[in-house]
Amino acid sequence: MGTLLLLFLAVAGALLAGAAPVSAHAALTGSDPAQGAVVDKAPTQVSLTFSEKVALSDGSVRVLDPSGKRVDTGKASNVSGTTYGVKLHSGLPDGTFTVSYQVVSADSHPVSGAFTFSIGAPSTTSVSLSDQTAGGGVVGGLYGFGRYVSYAGFILMVGGGAFVLACWQRGAAVRAVQRLVVSGWVALTSATLALLLLRGSYTGSGKVGDIFDLTLLGQVLQTKAGAALVSRLLLLAAAALFIAVLFGAYVKRDAESAGADGEGADGEGADGEGADGETEKSGPDADRAAEKKDLTFGLAIGGTVVAAGLAASWAMAEHASTGIQAGLAMPVDVLHLLAVALWLGGLTTLLVALYRAPSIEAAAVRRFSRVAFASVVALTVTGLYQSWRQVGSWSALTDTTYGQLLLVKVGLVAVLVGIAWISRRWTAQLPETPEAMDTAETAVTAEAADTADTTDTTADTTETADAEEKQRAEVTAGASSMAAASPGSNASAASNASDASDASDKGPEDVGDSRRAAQLARQRAAVATARQKRIRDADPLRSGLRRSVLAEAGIAVVLLAVTTALTSTEPGRTEEAAKAVTAAASQRSGPLSLTIPFDTGGQDGKGTARLTLDPARVGGNEMHVFVTRPNGKAFDVPEVKVAFTLDAKGIGPLPVVPDRIATGHWTASGVQIPMAGDWKITVTVRTSDIDQATVNKNAKIG
Repeated sequence: MGTLLLLFLAVAGALLAGAAPVSAHAALTGSDPAQGAVVDKAPTQVSLTFSEKVALSDGSVRVLDPSGKRVDTGKASNVSGTTYGVKLHSGLPDGTFTVSYQVVSADSHPVSGAFTFSIGAPSTTSVSLSDQTAGGGVVGGLYGFGRYVSYAGFILMVGGGAFVLACWQRGAAVRAVQRLVVSGWVALTSATLALLLLRGSYTGSGKVGDIFDLTLLGQVLQTKAGAALVSRLLLLAAAALFIAVLFGAYVKRDAESAGADGEGADGEGADGEGADGETEKSGPDADRAAEKKDLTFGLAIGGTVVAAGLAASWAMAEHASTGIQAGLAMPVDVLHLLAVALWLGGLTTLLVALYRAPSIEAAAVRRFSRVAFASVVALTVTGLYQSWRQVGSWSALTDTTYGQLLLVKVGLVAVLVGIAWISRRWTAQLPETPEAMDTAETAVTAEAADTADTTDTTADTTETADAEEKQRAEVTAGASSMAAASPGSNASAASNASDASDASDKGPEDVGDSRRAAQLARQRAAVATARQKRIRDADPLRSGLRRSVLAEAGIAVVLLAVTTALTSTEPGRTEEAAKAVTAAASQRSGPLSLTIPFDTGGQDGKGTARLTLDPARVGGNEMHVFVTRPNGKAFDVPEVKVAFTLDAKGIGPLPVVPDRIATGHWTASGVQIPMAGDWKITVTVRTSDIDQATVNKNAKIG
């Protein structure tokens, strides 16, 4: 089993090593001042609008002047809805200011970014923006791996426990199964503790040194994600009790029932169902059966509550907790996680049983086949709902990262179901021979063991009898000699002879014989186990089932990695909405400025026309044209004309005749742009009575 677990984690690590940093699930959809905007006077605050609610902390939003000095007053606050603002100091100078933000989205993922705006006119700035996104780097990689391990541990623990209770109760006494379930608990507990420590640095600085910062840990405990992780730890304490009872008291009850029914460790009746069906019990046997039934029921109820609570610790802090229909999405997400655990965790337990357990009943495999089928149905229904909720449109299914990963997941599930169908065919053939083979294996092994026991016992008895007879003869001879030499001491001699004879019964030879017998017993058990394994491995039906289940487990590892990546990726619906809002915001982000060189061909006919259109959107706009000479000085030209043409819609040319208000400065107000699009802007400059030039440039307006 250790090899299987190492393979499980190795593939997982390889998949996660190439994963991109965690994507944020809230997007910046607007700001005031807008990105790149140039404002006439200093604003009193900077406000940011996100696609969903976010959590703020000290320093979440910072505004820096051109020299890199902070000019905001402190902690940001919620202005309204999903808009958050931070106040600015008064008397700010002209120049370019940088706004940086780092917040936590409603589904617990960090969001960061930066943009600039200018007061008066743009300027150079000493502020350098880091390329590292929130949730990236070493801490982000560790956090992602911890999430994967936590999911894997949950699946192994819940799925393994459910497999034992619902499908193979005798498996509670199998060491390999016990180690699998306990390993799942250890993995989930360790990963949860690690995530709790990493959380502060993951959503903050991203520094490895901040992992053990107790101040950050205290802040994490006050967040929704921190509360979910603490709740998970408390539920894991209850899960530890469940596991202790399952592999302790439950196994003891199972052994007592098997002993009362006259069955060995490998009997078929440990599940409460013998080879010939259920038998009527009475008296103490009925009491034991009732106790086991009550314990099974209690474990099933308690285990279901604990498993649902653990699943809810994910649902209440991630995708399901935000967006549309959150009240319905969270219980659906819990059901989805439980179905995954029952299917994939049970599949792993079955794989361990097929490779490590002496035998597993065909009835147990058939029961798991039914459980797996029900789990796949539940996964399909809940998965369709989640897909609709998170994707929202067909275009998001192909044009967003979330949609593409979802398609990969669907493909993997299809492959997994196909392999499961092959396993189901092997399972259908198992009832034809396994019981007879198990009986033959048991009979052959028992016969070999009985023969070896009889032979060894006979040899040991003969050797011991010969040794005792020889010792007694020597002792009797010695006593007779003493009696002949001292007739008055017959009684004493007889007594000494008797004592010597008794002492000879506990000589060192017997101790050595006992050790040899124990060693022989161990050797016989090892030989019997090896022979039983050879017979088991030679069964083509079980070998075929093992291969197909192993293939299922391999696909399941990849599927789990894709699922983990999905939970760390911005949903398609949110991504598309953010793109739409951002595109609209960028179209209204500020004035359009075009620099158009011209040459009329005459003397002193070269220059540059700089055209600005504010706010460069549908409706009325204000236009300015600045004409300069090659040396940068204003160029006093006699006429400037402008025309706008939207060729894609057959609109235009729409002529605009600006007014001259200063040397080289022409302007027009109320320039109407009827619709958004890629417009061709034509500028005609006349430098003399006979010299003029017409130049074109395209620009997106609206």
